[in-house]
Amino acid sequence: MGMIITRRTALAGALAALLPLRAGAQALIPQRASARVIIDNDFAGDPDGLVALAHQLLTPKTRTTLITASLLDRHFSGGLTTSAAAGRAAALELIAQGGFAAVPVIAGAEATGADPAGNAAARAIVAEAMRDDPLPLFITCGGPLTNIAAALQLEPRLATRATLVWIGGGRWPQGGWEYNANCDLNAARAVIEHSAIPLWQVPQNAYRQMAESIADMTVRLRTASPLGRWLYDRFTHPPAFIDVAGSWPLGDSPLVLLTALSRESSLSVDRIARAIGDDGRYGTEIPGRMVRVYETLDARLTFDDFFALLALHAAGAH
Repeated sequence: MGMIITRRTALAGALAALLPLRAGAQALIPQRASARVIIDNDFAGDPDGLVALAHQLLTPKTRTTLITASLLDRHFSGGLTTSAAAGRAAALELIAQGGFAAVPVIAGAEATGADPAGNAAARAIVAEAMRDDPLPLFITCGGPLTNIAAALQLEPRLATRATLVWIGGGRWPQGGWEYNANCDLNAARAVIEHSAIPLWQVPQNAYRQMAESIADMTVRLRTASPLGRWLYDRFTHPPAFIDVAGSWPLGDSPLVLLTALSRESSLSVDRIARAIGDDGRYGTEIPGRMVRVYETLDARLTFDDFFALLALHAAGAH
């Protein structure tokens, strides 16, 4: 009679195989950071932002130099804590839980349309972007573009110093209402219509491909490690208005896929940027402004890498 190998059995075997690596008995495939990353997200909102943050901190391919927190829209938050300060607290708790090296974590504006000069996150983004460093810089944003727009207003030269990867906006070419864009439409317009920063956009139809089944999260995330259990627990008390389906869209994880893993296994199209209407729809073309729009994403690579990194982290081999 054949043995049935469960994922838990496979994980246990993988962890056992890693034990010699802790003693340096076997060489590992060498990796080194090839980019630095500023991470901006509404960490007090959907926990998918915390999953992406943990993944970015775990990967050896990028060096996270700054974390900034944005607010949630009070009209769409469904009773969730809306403040950027709460997002900062959640990010700091994750860093402590994972035992990660300290990274500056700065709360951004607590209201849309605030004076950029008073936005501490925007000032920190500018300072990091203008600092000389041999590694190229990505700014990743999994929420509204509030802090990024403020930073660009403070220092337009930021556009020549970084590439922005943004989870947001509706499906091309029509567009439509989408939370991250509509949370701060003026910020989205400022970045897309009035700045020259290179932009890789992951619109709603693409990031919804990054779904993990609830059963898989229960087996692989909850049991992966203390950090995995802490992340899983962030999903266990959703707002009352959410009817949890068979899967949870971890829509911010493409930020790690595209900056640290691979861009070749996903499909993108370079498009002429378009103005954004009040309803989120795309309007007239903006001459000379291009956007790289991702249409399909490699979810398998993303999540297999994440769960493997959690196992390595738990074994002390990473």
